[in-house]
Amino acid sequence: MKLATLKNDARDGKLVIVNRDLTQAVAVPEIADTLQHVLDHWMEYYPDLQTRYEALNAGKIKETIALQSQLFASPFPRAYQWADGSAYLNHVELVRKARGAEMPENFWTDPLMYQGGSDAFLGPTDAIPIINLDWGVDFEAEVAVVVTDVPMGATMEQAEKAICLLMLVNDVSLRNLIPNELAKGFGFFQSKPSSAFSPVAVTPDELGDAWDGKKVHLPLVSLLNGKLFGCPNAGEDMNFDFPRLIQHAAMTRPLCAGSIIGSGTVSNRDRSKGSSCIMEKRMLEIIESGKPITPFMRYGDEIRIEMLNANQQSIFGAIQQKVIPYE
Repeated sequence: MKLATLKNDARDGKLVIVNRDLTQAVAVPEIADTLQHVLDHWMEYYPDLQTRYEALNAGKIKETIALQSQLFASPFPRAYQWADGSAYLNHVELVRKARGAEMPENFWTDPLMYQGGSDAFLGPTDAIPIINLDWGVDFEAEVAVVVTDVPMGATMEQAEKAICLLMLVNDVSLRNLIPNELAKGFGFFQSKPSSAFSPVAVTPDELGDAWDGKKVHLPLVSLLNGKLFGCPNAGEDMNFDFPRLIQHAAMTRPLCAGSIIGSGTVSNRDRSKGSSCIMEKRMLEIIESGKPITPFMRYGDEIRIEMLNANQQSIFGAIQQKVIPYE
């Protein structure tokens, strides 16, 4: 099943079911108005939503909405919780190596995670508004899961069963603000503006064999200004899978339905796969030549993030955003 939120006059948008080809949608006000409300009653609403989804794909629903990219809000325009991990330690190791720092031993056993702002997400084709380019604008291509209620101290089995939806993420980062924030010892805030999510959120069965209950085994493609930047496989070199990240987040608190858990920047040790953020490429350049070459994003630069199935069909739709001056 594919679910999305269309923009309207309300902060939380309008819930729609989207067909597999991402061309048609149908609103379901008789079931729920928002995706968050669906997550609050997931087991109750899932059968009816699935029935409507099958009917939509079979062409049995006459009154549908023809979809255009600008109609989409984030599947969750705002959420109760957005916690982003850093599950690909190849990425973490590269960043530290470039500045001559060793990987602490506990990084291999204890996931990194930060709590991001979730009060206002960008839509998948919304521009990225930036006041000052000196802040170092970067994209980060990631995968995220959405969970139902997760109890505090959840087991790995409970964490896996709680996964009900998956999305793609552009975790926008302001790289030149990060060092001073981290030096304070209190984590990210100003350096992490609003993130953007894919047009649709999908149930795990939409991924077929590419989903093993823990990881997505497909390339995550990033195009910067129309040129391939990276296509690492999200299922490779993921040191902490999604159940482990959920378990980590729920160690000392329950997670409410609709909480979003991100994978962190997808990264492979195979350098031929490219990178999922500019910072990683700059780190490789520093390691190889002593200085970074690739600039951070400027006004007018555009990033496209997408994942295709084995038939080269878009699964989540594309995140496609341009950096613009904030007004």
